[in-house]
Amino acid sequence: MTGDGDRWLHRAVECPDPRRRLVAFPHAGGSAAFFRDWGRHLPGTEVLAVRYPGRAERIDEPLPSDLTRLAADVADVLTERADLPLVLFGHSMGAVVALETARALQDRGVRPAHLVASGSRAAPLPPPEPDDVDGDDLALRLAELGGTDRAMLDDPFFQELVLPYIRSDGEMFHSYRHRTDPVLHCPVTTIVGDVDADADRRPWPELTDAGFREHVVPGHHFYLVDQPPYELLDDLAGVPR
Repeated sequence: MTGDGDRWLHRAVECPDPRRRLVAFPHAGGSAAFFRDWGRHLPGTEVLAVRYPGRAERIDEPLPSDLTRLAADVADVLTERADLPLVLFGHSMGAVVALETARALQDRGVRPAHLVASGSRAAPLPPPEPDDVDGDDLALRLAELGGTDRAMLDDPFFQELVLPYIRSDGEMFHSYRHRTDPVLHCPVTTIVGDVDADADRRPWPELTDAGFREHVVPGHHFYLVDQPPYELLDDLAGVPR
């Protein structure tokens, strides 16, 4: 990849003859590095991890504040990579960024092959959180959900470098307003841990006209740290292991 694609998409593992592309959207406070090893475990799949602005390689760029705008920017880059089937995989907040990216791609004449919403379950939307949610409290909770050690959370360098974009992601996700249209024309699969009390809740079956299924796996909100869903992702496209 060259140009804008390098800025937005990271391919950690080369795939010489890919049959599809898996586009991976990190959770709130996450980065493309979360998916760095996935390409080694998905034969025939080029894994492209989305690089959100304001962190890691893009630390000097402004933090995103509008989730739908962020998704549109990703869709602009992906339209140039639609020569292979595009499977969109997002975890937690990333699942919603993937949803809006899929909608933006359809608007540009590109139909994704599949949308996988991880850390999310099919359920009625919860009531909106109050507008006075403390940004730092929200950032610390998101970091703890992601498995960040408590001692690291108390480190001043961590707080100065990392908490701003965790806080920003939380505020962006909090301000996002769910919409039921436009409906997707690709299948949707959700993956949720059986003890995940923090799963995103969304009426996924209503958001697609191409079929929906939900997989419940052992684990909490970050089940995929220990058990990435490689086999399920292979099954979606029938790629033999």
